[in-house]
Amino acid sequence: MRVFRCVLVPVLLAPAIITAPAVSVAQIAIGINITVEPPELPVYDQPEIPGPGYIWTPGYWAWGDDGYYWVPGTWIEPPAVGLLWTPGYWGFRDGIYVWNEGYWGPHIGFYGGINYGFGYVGTGYLGGSWRGGVFAYNSAVNNFGGVHITNVYNQTIINNTTIVKVSFNGGPHGVVAQPNQQELAAAHENHIQPTAMQTQNMTAASKNRAFYASVNQGKPAVAATSRPGQFSGKSVIPAHSGGNFHGGTNAGITGKTNVGNPNAKTPPPTSRGSEPFVAHNQNQEHGQNKSTQSHPFNSNAIQHNPPKGASNPPKPPPHPNVAHTPPNKPPPKKDKKG
Repeated sequence: MRVFRCVLVPVLLAPAIITAPAVSVAQIAIGINITVEPPELPVYDQPEIPGPGYIWTPGYWAWGDDGYYWVPGTWIEPPAVGLLWTPGYWGFRDGIYVWNEGYWGPHIGFYGGINYGFGYVGTGYLGGSWRGGVFAYNSAVNNFGGVHITNVYNQTIINNTTIVKVSFNGGPHGVVAQPNQQELAAAHENHIQPTAMQTQNMTAASKNRAFYASVNQGKPAVAATSRPGQFSGKSVIPAHSGGNFHGGTNAGITGKTNVGNPNAKTPPPTSRGSEPFVAHNQNQEHGQNKSTQSHPFNSNAIQHNPPKGASNPPKPPPHPNVAHTPPNKPPPKKDKKG
């Protein structure tokens, strides 16, 4: 059986002039200012796909009552045929870190240039695509294990020896990236919020102290799982290595929290603007050279070479407004074939 490790490739870490929209409404209303940078992304293998029709959603660091905690990567059934997952990401702006929630949509949007691996290489998604109402998988990226998947293709693999595990955009050590035209257009399409299973996966992790970086030091014992919220059994994948962790509990919050409801728990700050939240680069503002954090590792980068006969996907048309709609009826499950 082939083992698929979190695919991380070098990303640009250099000074640049970046603009950003206003601070999110959610952050102003709640009054949360997170000043501690998120931990680096851990390195882990991808668990076996449960069956045809599932799409990989990468793990990420979320913010809870005791600082950052890891939400394991997992396989999710999309809420409707034709939808793809744009991962959420942390962005740095005016001295604070803001979380931008992921969403389902017809095209991949901007996710901060963060290389989450397994096809999410910082822009777009190279792990698969919809073809004729059926999701086809890149066999060079996904772990099929013992599951028989018929709709597959292969893309070229390029070996790299240097990786960057940065988990946020902007700031003194973050990824420098701006949305391209396709990602800007995707921001104006109709979006669907994370599914109930994705929310369940996040909630279950937030209630388990073992997922907090203050406990696991950036190396979670459950980095990924085949099914959301399933944190035990053979489908659970531990992190091979963790990233730098600079602390980050509630001491990293400045200002008042939970305005109007002192007994409520602290949710993560979220940016939900009509344009992607693009962070300021702190080193650029001070005229300093940006430092990089590279780690030697035998990783792979995916080069997008569509199979013969496959047509290029059309460019997403701009949409005048952004709309978040409830999940549609999920596509019918397909029986496994041996």
